This record gives sequence, C-alpha cells and structure tokens, in this order.
Amino acid sequence: MTVEDDILVTQLQSGQTEALGVLFERYFRLVFDTAGRILRNRGEAEDLVQDVFIEIWKKAGLYNPQKGSLKTWILQYAYHRSLNRKKYLSLRGFYKASNPRCLPEVQPKCEPKQLDCVHRLELQVLLEEALLGLNQRERQIIKLIAFDGLTAREASAQLQESYVNVRNHYYRGLKKLKQILEGSTTTSSGRQPEMAED
Repeated sequence: MTVEDDILVTQLQSGQTEALGVLFERYFRLVFDTAGRILRNRGEAEDLVQDVFIEIWKKAGLYNPQKGSLKTWILQYAYHRSLNRKKYLSLRGFYKASNPRCLPEVQPKCEPKQLDCVHRLELQVLLEEALLGLNQRERQIIKLIAFDGLTAREASAQLQESYVNVRNHYYRGLKKLKQILEGSTTTSSGRQPEMAED
C-alpha cells in the first residue's frame, strides 16, 4: 500500500522522521535530475539532494496542499536551491574552463545509490539537530568554516570579528557538537573536521 504524500507530510510535521525516508525514496530522482541539469556536476547535485530534503524536513509545516501538490513543492525547493548554489559556485570560479571538477555539457546519467543517500540524509538530520545545541555564534562560524569552506581568517573578515575569537568559537562549538553527537549515537567516530588556517 502506498502512503499518500499528504499523510507523509502530516507525519513529518508531527516529528515522524521515518516519513522523510519514504519521501526521499519517492522523489530523490526528481530532485537529483533537476539539480544535475542546473549545476552540471554530479557531486554537487548529490550534495544538493541532501540539502533539499533537510529543508523539506525543517519546513514541512509550511506545506499547503491547496497551493499545489507535494511534488511541485519539492520541485520548487530543488529549483531554487540549485540556482542559488550555481550562483555561489560561479562566484567562486567553479565553472571556469580550467576546473576539472566541472563538466559543462555532462548531465547525471545514473542515480546515486539509494541506501547510501538515505544513510547520509539520516546523518545530516542528526547533525542539523546537534547544531541546534550550539549558541548562534558557534553555529554560524562552524557552518562558514566546516560547511561553506571558508578559512578562519575569511570567516573573521566576513563576520567582522577577531581571528582569535572566531577560532575560539569554532573549537568550542566543535567540542559541544562532539559531545551532543556522541550522546545521540554510538556510531559517531568523534572525529573533528580540520580547519585551514589561512
């Protein structure tokens, strides 16, 4: 028996994260293909799939079936997220001809391994929940450095805060994250991401 999309969203809204896995299996191909056409890079498309479904999980309460189907709602997230990511990558020179990671005319030809994607999605949900245990400054700095790829000096310049303070917030936040994640799962390795100095 196939569970209706609206029921799955209702389950998500009530905190039943299992519903996210069902929606992921149902729509990840749609999101992946959309991201692939816009980003023209398989790795970036796969990463964006995770981002879109995390967004769906966070904002399930905003879904209004009277304004359209869930499929259309998810597609809108995929489209706008992909465009924003493409703009970000373009500004950082990702699409320059000399960049071997980008194949401008190549689109994804095969779907990512479904079980691997579900597993990564579950880990991402766990990490997002753990980040909520940090204060706003720690969360902001960790996202800039660990997720957006900025160095500590770049983050300090962007936040207009001293380099020393940024480092302190970063490592204090990492320590808290490690404690939160180790308390949430026994599979956490506790390995901290490395930070570029300059």
